Amino acid sequence: PPRAPPPPQAPHPARAPHPARGPGRRPVGAGRARAAEPCPLPQAHDTITYVLDIGYALSNRFPDPPQTDYRRADVHALRHDLFCGDVYLADTKADRELSTAWGWVPVLDFAWALCDIVEQLDRDPRGSRASRPQHAELDFTESTDRMLFERRFGWVDIEADWMPRDEEPLTFSHSALRREARDFLHDLIADLTDLHDDLAENPAIWTLQARFPRVG
Repeated sequence: PPRAPPPPQAPHPARAPHPARGPGRRPVGAGRARAAEPCPLPQAHDTITYVLDIGYALSNRFPDPPQTDYRRADVHALRHDLFCGDVYLADTKADRELSTAWGWVPVLDFAWALCDIVEQLDRDPRGSRASRPQHAELDFTESTDRMLFERRFGWVDIEADWMPRDEEPLTFSHSALRREARDFLHDLIADLTDLHDDLAENPAIWTLQARFPRVG
């Protein structure tokens, strides 16, 4: 029989909303992002589904430095100095999302860090049978705000410091989060190399793609 999910956990203490953040919304002009297949929660109410969508929008307010050599850009530049914009994770079934509206989030770094975090949440050898919570954080370099991840069994709760205290976290299966994080990374790289041809010749990008291949 399907395993029932753990009882809801008390939310992390929430900070006041970041002053630069507008109302929660999906950034306009978002890049490629494919929604995951619906994954039914293992509950008695089996009609409840969670569908994950990850996307981004590049910012015109924080363009890349002029004369950037995308072929030779090092890891630090790729992760912290280039491709600024906003990102979101959305449960399209429930019409809820976590999004930024600062304009300066390095979107490649976000995709990179998200793939890292998915693996951090899978270190327990018991995998989806592990009842002990596993935690990870995604920090934003120009802000004290964080995105917070907690895994129990095969499910991951995602919340952020700027969320209202009474708002429930987004919840997705770990397998869907891994699949969509990697698809988002590869789709984002495809978009960025369309914009900057030389980026496709950057060895750091080759290494990143090999480290986090797409999964079925």
